[in-house]
Formats: sequence, C-alpha cells, structure tokens
Amino acid sequence: MLAVFSNRKRFSDLSEQEVLALAISSEEDDARIYRGFAERLRADAPGTAQVFEAMAAEEDGHRRRLIERHQQRFGEVIPLIRREHVSGFYARRPMWLAENLPLEKMRTLAAEMESQAERFYRMAAARTADAETRKLLGDLAAAEAGHEKKAEALEGRHLDDETRAEEDASAHRQFVLTWVQPGLAGLMDGSVSTLAPIFATAFATQDPWTTFLVGLAASIGAGISMGFTEAASDDGQLSGRGAPWKRGLASGVMTALGGLGHALPYLIPHFWTATVIALVVVFVELWAIAWIQNRYMETPFFRAAFQVVLGGALVLGAGILIGGG
Repeated sequence: MLAVFSNRKRFSDLSEQEVLALAISSEEDDARIYRGFAERLRADAPGTAQVFEAMAAEEDGHRRRLIERHQQRFGEVIPLIRREHVSGFYARRPMWLAENLPLEKMRTLAAEMESQAERFYRMAAARTADAETRKLLGDLAAAEAGHEKKAEALEGRHLDDETRAEEDASAHRQFVLTWVQPGLAGLMDGSVSTLAPIFATAFATQDPWTTFLVGLAASIGAGISMGFTEAASDDGQLSGRGAPWKRGLASGVMTALGGLGHALPYLIPHFWTATVIALVVVFVELWAIAWIQNRYMETPFFRAAFQVVLGGALVLGAGILIGGG
C-alpha cells in the first residue's frame, strides 16, 4: 500500500524488459562489490581476494548473458532501473560501507548476496512468459544457488588451512590495532584520570548534582580530547593501525564512557548511596580493563589487574584526600 505513495515501482508491476534491466544492473553492482572486497583484501588476504575476483568474474558472465538476451528480445537500449527504484526490493550496502567490513563479515555478506540473487531470479522466472528468458532466469537462479558451493571450491583452491589461518590472524590483529587498542587506551584514561576530579568534588561538596556535572564535563571533555589526539597522531598509512577516524571514534567514545560510568551514580540525590554505587562501578571498570588487556593484548591477567587496580586506587585515593581535606 505504501508503494502507492512512493515513486518506486512494485516488482509485480515491472515489465519483462524492466526485469531484465534490473537483473543487469544488479549483476553489475554485485561484481563491483566483489571487486571492492578483492581490492580491499589484496595486501592482507590475497587468497580471499582471489576468491572474490573469481566471483566478480562469474557475475560479469551473468551480466553478459542477460544483455545478450535483452538485445535479442528488446534491442540495444536498456532501461535505467536499479534496486532502489523498486519497492521492497533487497538493498545492498553502500560501497564505502561494504569495503570497510571485517574479513569474516565480507564472507558472510557474500553468502547473503548470493541467496538474495537466487530468490530474485526465481521470482523473475515465475513472472516471465517467454520460454528462452524463463530458461535463462531459471539457470541464473540455479547458478546463484550453486555459488556458495563454488565459493567453497574457490576457497579450497586459493585458501589452504594455513593461508586461511594466517588471513584470519591478520584480520584479528587489524581489529585489535584499529578498535581494541585505541578503545582500551580511552577506557583506561576515562576510568582512571576522571577519578580524582569526580571524587575530589564529591567529598569537597557532598553535593551529588554538582559532582555529576563535574563528572559529565570531565568525561565529555576527555573523550573529545582523546578522540582528536588519537585521530591526529597517526594516519595509519605506515603503522597499519587503520583509519584515523575509526581509532579516534573508539578512543573518544570509550574515554567518555569510562568517566561517565562513575559519574552517573551521582544522579542519585543521596550522597552516600551515590558514592557507594560509584565506588562499585569503579571496581567493575578496573577489572574490565584488566580482562580486556588479558583477552586482546595477551597481558597476564593478574599482572594487568595489579597495574590497573593499583593505579586506579592511587588516583582514587588522591581525589578523596584532596576533596576531604
């Protein structure tokens, strides 16, 4: 019903020529996405890049067959119709989003793309009266259904167990460098550096609302500062640490969250209740930092816990002493 009020066509209203045109543009888009994946992975995961190159070549073959059929039935002029012109039609991620996916997400997205294409061709074949066109669309549906097996065969050809393990390890290292490391640095800075001003204010004023405002300002200010500092410190080209905006986002958000964790309890109007809850939150934050260090940075857990808890306790103690004095 909503399609009536939009400028999109319903799939059921498309002519056979428009269905062929839609299939042609969809194959072009899919081939472009696969080649984008291949280009993105060529340096770090060359085996998987070859798999995506081969899948793009398959889509090119489908496109040529569809164009030939269009020429035979409708001539040389192909109507301009794309997925976004059809109401309810499956959409693809924008290229700039798709190319920045992690390796495993790229593989998952490729499987989803093949499944969606298969459903489209089966629906298109069911609506086509021309025998040759129906056969072509049915063959393409079967080909898309078989692409998952073909992808597995291509992976077997280009990706032995050792190569795949190396690529997965490389993708994990990139995830750690781009997201975990800056995020962890931000969480540590936000959780520890804001302890002194927040608890100094708390014990100096014993006013929960004032303490919350100081904590909010300190957390957001630290988050903005850490985010810009991380983004400006390294463009990621030589270090391989990833896009500056990703690292800056991870660092800034986690810094702010680290400070807000023990500032938010001061929304409670009762001072000692808010303070006890804030201290519990601080304890959880510090142990979470130790766990992340152990999980992703391979730091022995008890050493990480000792360093983080000791440092946090010293800063917390300084804040309480200064505020209480």
